Amino acid sequence: MTSLEQNTERERAMKEEGQRLIAEGSKRGIHLRLLGAIAFQFQCPKYSYLTKKLNRVLTDLDFAAYYKEFDGIVKMMRELGYRDEPMVTALWGEKRTIWDHQSNGVHVDIFFNGLEMNHDVPFKDRLDIDPVTISLADLLLEKMQIVHINEKDIIDSIMLLREHEIGGPEQPGTIDAKYIAKLLSSDWGFYYTFTTNLKKIVDNLPKYEVLTNEDREVVTSKAQKLQKLIDDQSKSMGWKVRAKVGPKSKWYRDVEEVRR
Repeated sequence: MTSLEQNTERERAMKEEGQRLIAEGSKRGIHLRLLGAIAFQFQCPKYSYLTKKLNRVLTDLDFAAYYKEFDGIVKMMRELGYRDEPMVTALWGEKRTIWDHQSNGVHVDIFFNGLEMNHDVPFKDRLDIDPVTISLADLLLEKMQIVHINEKDIIDSIMLLREHEIGGPEQPGTIDAKYIAKLLSSDWGFYYTFTTNLKKIVDNLPKYEVLTNEDREVVTSKAQKLQKLIDDQSKSMGWKVRAKVGPKSKWYRDVEEVRR
């Protein structure tokens, strides 16, 4: 079996396991929603081929969840053959747990109530927007909050922008730009990282030969539309005060490693 075939088979198996965990959680009244690379595969069926042509390798399963459902999640995961990392659960359990399956080798990260990385991406009251993944807007925020964004995250973001239109909460299946703009309007640091990364996406489009001219034009147009909507959103007083300082002062949180 070639490496491409192995990656394809692993992706298929991981998708099935992700769906199994979501379905089992739903039976128990538990909200589990995919984020990370696999979530982009589910949400971008038309353009998911880009990950293969651009050598994007998929690895683990990442989920968003509500901490109020913590006990039920722990019980379910253990019953399904997963074991957590006790030290991580003890130190970080209110925010994150890490699991490994005892036989199939699948690795799972579960993030509670939000991502607290370089910037915060909250999940409160947002896990019913989509039945399988976090919302399209939250998927983009997940990538755009990374200060030192890398190629795989740029590829995922390109794929998302190519697949989906820029819209609002009243338009299912679109990236809710109104939510993004509102969230960034009170947090200059996140605004700065997000818009800097948006520019990086556009600047990197020419390097990917697999993209057509139409692909590049569409992604550029959507990035520009999103930028305008973000800039047109009225900003809080705190945002305006912080903007005067700019990037001369650190505007993001360092991410602490929690893996063993």
